[in-house]
Amino acid sequence: MLMTPADRASGFTLVEMIVAVAIFAILVALAVPAMQVWVANTKVRAVADALQNGIRLAQAESLRRSRQVVFALTNSTTPQTGGFTAATNGTYWAIQTIPVMTADGETPVVVNTGVLTSGGSNVTITGPAAICFNSMGRLIPNSSSATGVGFPCTVPTAPANASMVVPTLNYVINLTKPNGTQLADHQLEVEVALGGQLHLCDPTTTLSNTNPYGC
Repeated sequence: MLMTPADRASGFTLVEMIVAVAIFAILVALAVPAMQVWVANTKVRAVADALQNGIRLAQAESLRRSRQVVFALTNSTTPQTGGFTAATNGTYWAIQTIPVMTADGETPVVVNTGVLTSGGSNVTITGPAAICFNSMGRLIPNSSSATGVGFPCTVPTAPANASMVVPTLNYVINLTKPNGTQLADHQLEVEVALGGQLHLCDPTTTLSNTNPYGC
């Protein structure tokens, strides 16, 4: 007696399973690189936003307190309790007041802190370890002894033959593997102008009327 299709057990044959697994593996192989780039770009953007927000807060504190403050990158996890030293490519940020009347016993005060990167994110930040704002929210120079964080503050200077270019101090944020291979398909840059203006941009493109996200 012949078996009808209805009499056969439902399910997939071995050949069908092998074909399905092969197709799934191909799709995963195609999607993983794009997903890695997306994750890398997301990490770069998160660090850039955290850095930009920290700098804006430092400027706001200088205006609110009507005094000089220093914004610094640091690797200290407890800057508010034990003080801190600025560090290039630090994984945290801190804002500290700059004493004016040191002869009267005035001491620096850490007014706010934040996290930039986690320990294994491989995000790198290239830029000044410390920047200072005056009581009007503008960048000012200060010696390392004045800042109290082990690094001096500098101000941007205009490049030669570019009088129309606004001078800025720049932080470039990138994501790399431990061997130095870049993961993100683009970097981001936080520019701080002499007057305190901030601009988040892509350093691989040029700022223009049609491309406001360029640097």
